Formats: sequence, C-alpha cells, structure tokens
Amino acid sequence: MNMGEKVNQVLGKLKTVIYGRFVMILLGFLTQLILLLLGYILLRNYSYLFYALFLAISAVVVIYIYNAPGNPDLKLSWMLPIAIFPIFGAIFYMTIVMQPGITVLHERLKELSEDTKKYVHPREDTRDKLRTESPHMGQLAYYLEKYDYSPVYDNTQMKYYALGDSQFVDMVEELKKAEKYIFMEFFIVSGGQMLGTILDILKEKAKQGVEVRFMCDGTNVLWNLPNFFPQMLEAEGIHCKMFAPIRPVFSPHYNNRDHRKILVIDGKVAFTGGINLADEYINEKERFGHWKDVGAMIRGEAVERFTYMFLELWDVDEKEREAYEKYTLVPEASVSSDGYAIPYSVSPLGTERVGQMVYLEILNTAHTYVHIMTPYLVPDYQLLTAMTYAVKRGVEVVIIMPHIPDKKYAFLLAKTYYDQLLEAGVRICEYEPGFVHAKVFVSDDVKAVIGTVNLDYRSLFHHFECGAVLYRNSQIAVMEQDFQDTLKKSIEVKEGDYKKLKLWERMLGRVMRLVAPLI
Repeated sequence: MNMGEKVNQVLGKLKTVIYGRFVMILLGFLTQLILLLLGYILLRNYSYLFYALFLAISAVVVIYIYNAPGNPDLKLSWMLPIAIFPIFGAIFYMTIVMQPGITVLHERLKELSEDTKKYVHPREDTRDKLRTESPHMGQLAYYLEKYDYSPVYDNTQMKYYALGDSQFVDMVEELKKAEKYIFMEFFIVSGGQMLGTILDILKEKAKQGVEVRFMCDGTNVLWNLPNFFPQMLEAEGIHCKMFAPIRPVFSPHYNNRDHRKILVIDGKVAFTGGINLADEYINEKERFGHWKDVGAMIRGEAVERFTYMFLELWDVDEKEREAYEKYTLVPEASVSSDGYAIPYSVSPLGTERVGQMVYLEILNTAHTYVHIMTPYLVPDYQLLTAMTYAVKRGVEVVIIMPHIPDKKYAFLLAKTYYDQLLEAGVRICEYEPGFVHAKVFVSDDVKAVIGTVNLDYRSLFHHFECGAVLYRNSQIAVMEQDFQDTLKKSIEVKEGDYKKLKLWERMLGRVMRLVAPLI
C-alpha cells in the first residue's frame, strides 16, 4: 500500500474520532465561556464593589479601543458587546485581544523577517525602473518593501491557472523534479486523490534525500485530519507541523489562522493562489456545484520571497536559528523578464494591513476598470468607499461572486452590501455553475493581484495570507480573458433582488453584519 492510500484509509476510519474531538473542543470553549459569564453574574449580584470596579475597567477599555489605531468597523463591533454586557464584554475583549502572547509572536515574526531580509537580493534598481514606468506602482513597491520586506522583481515569469484541475497537473510534474527541497503550506488538507498523489511523491522524494517540509493550519484537526497527522508524515521522512493547533482552551492566537497556500520547489518554482489540498479544488469531488478556483506558478527570482515567507512562519515557534543561507537564490532560477512581480505576505499582527492596502491601491489608481473575483464580499468602510468612488469617477468595477455558496451565513452577509454597491454603479454577478473560490483583481490590462486574500475581515484583518502583485506581465491578459469567460457563465444581480430574500434571511444578514469584523 502506498503512502497516499495509507493516509486516506486512516482518515476514512477516523471521521468519527475527528468529529468527536471537534465536539470536545467546542464543549471546552463553551465551558470557559459559561464560567466567565457566571463569574460576571456573581460579581454583579453579590459584590457592588467588584461590580463598580469592573464598570470602571469597562470604561477604560472603551476609551482604549476608541483611541487605539485600527479599523473603525472593528472598534465598533467590540464596543457593542461591551455596551450590552458592560463587565463581561470588557473581560472578553481583554481575554481575546489584550494578550502579551500576541506581542511576543509579532516581535518574533519581525525578528525572522529582518533575518531573512539579509539574504534577499537588492532590488533598488528594479524599483527605480518601475517607478519611472509607473509612479503609482513604484510607490506601491516602496510600501511593500518597507513594511512587508517584499521587494519588486523583474527576472520573473508566471503561468496562470483558470482552474485547480490544471494547476494540480503542473504541481505533480514540478514536485517530481525536486532535487533539493520542497516546502508546502496549505490552509485546508483533506483526504482524497489530490492529497494521496502528493504524499506519495513527497515520500519518494524524502527517500531520495530531498528536504521536505509540510505545514497546514491547525483547524484541520477539527474536521479533516487526526492530531497525529504530523507523526504519520514524520515517520516517512517528511517534516510536518500544524500551525497553531487547536486545544480546548481560549487563546487569541486561534483567531489568526494560516490561510496561505504556498508550494516552493528548489527555489526555482513557486505556486500560490486559492487552491488547497482537497479534491473539490480539482473538481474530483463535487461540493457546491462546479468549483472555480485559480492559481499561479512563478519562476525566477520572485520565488525567493515565497521561500523566505514560508520559512518565517515555519520558524515562528522554533528556538534554533535556521541556516537561511542554504536557500539563497540559485543562479539557474533567473529567467527572462516578463514585467514585474511583487510577492507579499499579510500578517494579522501589528497595525499594518498589507492585503487591504494592496486592494485599495488597485482601486484608487485604476483608470478604466477593476475586475474582481472573490468567494466572500464583506468589505470594510475603506474598501466599500474605494469601490463606490472608483465607479463614480468613471471606472468600471465588476465583482464575480459564487451563486452556490459554501457558507449560507457568509452569503447572506455579503448580500447586505449588494444594494449599496449596485446603487453606486458597481456590477455584481454570480457564477451560476457553482462556487467561486478565486481571489483575483485585474485592472486596466496592466495590473493584477492573485493570492489567498478574500474580500472579508477574516482575510484582511485576522489571517496570515499571501499574494503577488503583477505589472505588465503577459499573463494579465490571460487573467482578464478568464474573467470574461467566467462572466459569461454568471448571472447579473439587479437592484431590488435583495428584497426578494425571505425576511429572516435579510434579518440574519443584518445581524451578522454587526459582528462581521470579529469573525
């Protein structure tokens, strides 16, 4: 039995166990929440001194939230529970947000970024050349290099995939060519043909002496993987870890998931986009109709940023220093230039919101059009304003959404924004055959963004994400053609369609909007 079959067999037998673990973790969270609530009730009813003290603490917390830097929508959503439950809300805020561990994690990541920065080739000439061609893009490159340690590259080529089905074929072929190392990082990992095929290759490569590292998000233990999955891979010579594994104890870190999708092979080629390691992403398994997802394969110098991006998050809980010099760009990785590429990462820690800034830059500097594909549409005030203002100054803004959602509540929440966008002139279309999981911005035939960042608060403010900004790359035309092809299979939403929803659906969407920044 090969490794893929072995793992899939184990996963098939453990569905009940995985579900049971999910229930136990949920019960653990609920128990702590109930104890916190009971403590609040007891203090309120039996100790006026403590009640007054916590009221004062609540007032201080509100003042702190109001004056702290950050998104006003997020601040308002935190003030709501504090206003309704003055003491409990404040304690809950301090439990979730005001944790020293978050600061420690942020400082650790900054330290790692500073360390890897030493091994990135200087790009000042490339950035200056880009600024000459496009002042706006030059300024974006300057911002990403300064605040995300992400330089601009020109010796880079990209291949765009309009479906996960075609990306998977090339992933397999490139994995088979690996000679030095393979780095894999995915949000969702689930048993099936896709995972089984890849694990078989990874096992074989590990036997050949190739360094193989595999990282997935810790939420997979709730419904996809056993908690001993890393040990299964380690036994085959594959280094494996789960990012922020879930345990039945409250932690603010649990809200910051690793939503990135990165595959790096020998520093020569990298893959990114929306495609996870599960069969629905390659349409081997039908969930929510036809699964429309996109991705990119990158060759050349820009691969080094994805390499260090992976290593930084891998090393966040490691004590020994990584020998980063082993992964410096290999000379043969250089390719002929095809425009510019800026791979970038998004961190929920600190105050810089790189993913949001990239999308705002595209919207605010567009001349003719901005075409967007996204599975979720929960924009904050700044993005909402940027989209509507772009239309008001004559830019065509079209958004393709799923017609068959994966999460009913998220779909109802997205629909609460439809009328405001439609009234401003934004076009919204829904992909009729099924679910759109793509995260794409294309603008003016010269600019594009592809990666893992959704148009919702989770991606923009709470998750670790990644992506690539492209300028004057030949694949931008391919991306725009894919958008037009997808548009032909989509239903256009009209003003007034929202009112056709059932009353309870509209009410649920509006209520969800109150807490959307927190979830």
